[in-house]
Amino acid sequence: MKCTQHYPVLMTDRVAETVRFYRKNFRFDVVFEADWYVHLQSSEDENVNLAIMDGSHETIPAAARGKSQGIILNFEVEDVDSVYEHAVKQNLPIALELKDEAFGQRHFITSDPNGVLIDVIKPIPAAAEYKDNYLQAEAV
Repeated sequence: MKCTQHYPVLMTDRVAETVRFYRKNFRFDVVFEADWYVHLQSSEDENVNLAIMDGSHETIPAAARGKSQGIILNFEVEDVDSVYEHAVKQNLPIALELKDEAFGQRHFITSDPNGVLIDVIKPIPAAAEYKDNYLQAEAV
């Protein structure tokens, strides 16, 4: 199988509110819009996509309808500090304050209107005890 694109689709009962959240806080543009499904694309990188879907829509098998659960969206960014400052100014919920991790990340965690966790990350050099966990010597 040759995969040509991969992106998450978040199921929600708050489609419009969720779309506004990602557009305002993470610079996504709408590239397709219906009342039950909206496809978003990063205004900064066309390869970064996210879709928002009404979790009760008939195209979802009945047993799977509902809201997205058990997922963390990771957004790797160039300047995590400025994204964090923006999140704080916008009064986004901060589930994990901005911090450096020994395994090679500077990050913070917020959440969208549905409670989906969003981990905003900038790779940093890993501490010595984590260097061997990376498969490539050049990795952070």
